[in-house]
Amino acid sequence: MTISFPSTQNIAQLRARLLDWFALNQRDLPWRRTSDPYAIWVSEIMLQQTRVAAVMDRYLQFMEHFPDVQALARAEESEVLALWSGLGYYRRARMLHQAARVVVSSMDGKMPTSCRELRLLPGVGAYTGAAIASIAHGELAAVVDGNVERVVCRLRGWEADKSSALRRRVETAAGALLDPAYPGNFNQAMMELGAMVCLPRSPLCEQCPLLADCSTRGEHKTQPRAPMVRKDVAYALVLRQAPKQKSEREVLLEQRAATETVMPGLWQLPQLRRPAVPKAKLLLTVSHAIMQVNYNVMIRESEVRELADLAVENGERRWFLLAEAEAIALTGLARKVLHRVGLLAGRRSVRR
Repeated sequence: MTISFPSTQNIAQLRARLLDWFALNQRDLPWRRTSDPYAIWVSEIMLQQTRVAAVMDRYLQFMEHFPDVQALARAEESEVLALWSGLGYYRRARMLHQAARVVVSSMDGKMPTSCRELRLLPGVGAYTGAAIASIAHGELAAVVDGNVERVVCRLRGWEADKSSALRRRVETAAGALLDPAYPGNFNQAMMELGAMVCLPRSPLCEQCPLLADCSTRGEHKTQPRAPMVRKDVAYALVLRQAPKQKSEREVLLEQRAATETVMPGLWQLPQLRRPAVPKAKLLLTVSHAIMQVNYNVMIRESEVRELADLAVENGERRWFLLAEAEAIALTGLARKVLHRVGLLAGRRSVRR
């Protein structure tokens, strides 16, 4: 079945059904309780390639520490990275920090209001600019993320690929569908529909408010994903009693070099040369995924004297009190391991 649109009547009815559905079914997310462009900006950067559940806690803590663009601009990069730890894609945090400094130094501390002006900031592309401008300022700018692209392709009956031609078609279609009276809500509704109903696999079509408009009614043809690569790695966990505070323990960490292409400047456990760890020395194993790589991570209990023979020299090494380690810019893997072995309390969980 092929649905013929856009027609004025079809689009008006589609908009109304989607907005009604969103009003009744939208998730209660903290960034939806505000029209502050700074708060919306932070949430949109955090949500790029990251699940909502993973963002919730970090967002609230980030906003508590940096409640406005001035506070973020004043912060040291290490503070920003520490609160970003575990979200991954750390370049987002660095660009967000740089952009805050641009706003304060060159824009009198006032966020731009239009999508075009927002895109002049470091790290703000078409998607983020449209999201902020439409939600905070009501600009008629269509947001196209992966969820919206999937909804549009299924509505129109298009096969998905990575071509720029398809991207342009989707952007044009999304712009034609956008409700001029409620662009911010409509954009959020499209993203919510893709996240909650029009799922990549086994979409919940019977729950979809746009079922009558859909040309696909189910999964659409997409290009196969690149296969995940499996890799074995090992790290050393080295602890000691703190020399000046005998009741406290310290952990040995190393800082990734600033020239590293992945996670520069973050602190991690010392990495071992060989991924094989003798059973008697194996403390635990964890799984950790970064982009297209699934890491099988082995953690070895080690002594400082062993590291010269066992570990790769990746950067500066320092001892941190465990209480200090909680607050520094750890890699997500280091934080996961230290939490699993009970050395970090872990950030409190926020449930919705």
